[in-house]
Amino acid sequence: MRLSPSEIACNTARVTVIGSGNVGSALAQRLIEKNIANVVLLDIVEGRPQGLALDLMQARGIEGHDRQILGTNDYADTANSDVVVITAGLPRKPGMSRDDLMLINGKIVLSVAKQAIAHSPNAIFIVVTNPLDQMTHLTWRATGLPLQQVMGMAGVLDSARFQAFIAMELGVSTSDIHATVLGSHGDLMVPLPRYSTVNGIPITELMDAATIERLVDRARHGGAEIVALMKTGSAFYAPASSTCAMVESILYNKQRILPVTTYLQGEYGLKDVFAGVPCRLNCRGVDSVFELSLTPAELAALHESARASQNGIDLLEELLAEQEATA
Repeated sequence: MRLSPSEIACNTARVTVIGSGNVGSALAQRLIEKNIANVVLLDIVEGRPQGLALDLMQARGIEGHDRQILGTNDYADTANSDVVVITAGLPRKPGMSRDDLMLINGKIVLSVAKQAIAHSPNAIFIVVTNPLDQMTHLTWRATGLPLQQVMGMAGVLDSARFQAFIAMELGVSTSDIHATVLGSHGDLMVPLPRYSTVNGIPITELMDAATIERLVDRARHGGAEIVALMKTGSAFYAPASSTCAMVESILYNKQRILPVTTYLQGEYGLKDVFAGVPCRLNCRGVDSVFELSLTPAELAALHESARASQNGIDLLEELLAEQEATA
């Protein structure tokens, strides 16, 4: 679906971005400067979302759009949002275990999801906070929304990283490359070289196995590579762009096939678990799941990734229950 300039100008879609850190603020900028939606930027830190919103409003004349962006600390200002994106949470710090991070961010995500759904009961929720699969599960649990209205952003980012590394290796335009990555966001993601192409040609015909495996490994550790380089931060431009692509497909009913974290109910032999797979995104959210024909090895890797995701969800539920019992 392609909107005319007049239709875009009249579009009053509203997106709430919860968390005004690097990812949240970059996403807000993408959404308004690409003229996709009006934005509410929410954070618990007083003044920060308001200052960022004012800064972005002052850039409108230069960027050539009239989108509205509101910075706030009050969930009432997010009312009637079409899409809610959760980026709020803490990064992992030195000495902090993954379980510690999962519990801290789990409590944050539960809180913000419950407050957001109270003001936007029909919204579609996109989760960006890590650990992604577990936080998406919590958001679904907290909101009580239909399955198609809660999803996680991971596969779009992982595929974009794989795409970038393929382009850098071959010296070709990223516009000609389509990369496919399934599974969880992390070391157990499942890049699919057979379904990753350059102008329709599988990369398996353009590179040897050792080169492909090197690029696959780099894609798996793409976020960690950036953290190691930045020392005090993590990726935010590519995550923001990835989330923006999902929001655009939903709001403009573009029917794009994108890899997102969604609840599986038998697809790929997986049931009652959130995992990253190709989905059609439209105004309903996750309209349908596409099942690719996988080799036994690829399917086993996807199942291993899903098991790790489910184990993390089970552990998080236990941690939250223990904390509630001792509160």
